[in-house]
Amino acid sequence: MNTSDDPGRTVSPAAHLDAVVSETARFVAALEGADLSAPVPGCPGWTLLDLVRHTGSVQRWFSVLLRQRVQEPPRSREVELRLPADESGYGSWLTESAAEAAAACAVTDLDAPMWAWGADHHARFWVRRMLFETLVHRTDAESAVGIRPVIDRDLAADGVAEFLVNLPFATLFAPEVAHLRGNGETLRFRCTDTPAAHGDWLVRLRPDGFLAERRPVDTPDTATADTATADATVSGAAADLLLLLYGRLDRDSEAFESHGDEALLSRWFTNSAF
Repeated sequence: MNTSDDPGRTVSPAAHLDAVVSETARFVAALEGADLSAPVPGCPGWTLLDLVRHTGSVQRWFSVLLRQRVQEPPRSREVELRLPADESGYGSWLTESAAEAAAACAVTDLDAPMWAWGADHHARFWVRRMLFETLVHRTDAESAVGIRPVIDRDLAADGVAEFLVNLPFATLFAPEVAHLRGNGETLRFRCTDTPAAHGDWLVRLRPDGFLAERRPVDTPDTATADTATADATVSGAAADLLLLLYGRLDRDSEAFESHGDEALLSRWFTNSAF
């Protein structure tokens, strides 16, 4: 698989954009009546207010990039945020951030070539990245206010793919990723509730980095095959696996089954923080 041409996407860019808006609406709903000074367990050191500001700022910055269709790395991340005068306005402000994103996408050819830090150098990269930035932080907000997050299965599987395919390129802001090198060791990440073609990934560590590829769909799916085709395997529902990769769930949770080289798994999760 050539990740430059096929970044593992199983959901269309239009669906990504729709989900940005709907995930933002769920985020805003979680804020209703909440104390914005409350801590966010998924983002240590952050309050709900920090989480909202971050998510809306990212949406607005990505919107600027899309409108400009940048062809090289931007030199600044400064954008006009138009922050509300008081905390009561942050829900509406976040809704407006998603609306700005939708407006930017409406005038952008999402298949147009564009600079991106990840595998897919097209405008659609930014919509997909915006979605999972929003979705994961929506679950952070819900967890902070005592709501158990629910994630659409197909979006979650697409998010697992988006994370694994783009992670090799994330060293600029996640320098520990550079430590994920090796001599052919393999890790398998398997979504147990999706078709294998959408949710079964093999990561191979190489001396110059690593590559994530879809696992062939005709590979036997047994415990013996797990250990024969990967040095370590983690399996779980797509939503749980997505939150695990983003560090929101513990690998020791009953939601996951792990097999194989425990030291390799530990090295992965120690150095793959996004």
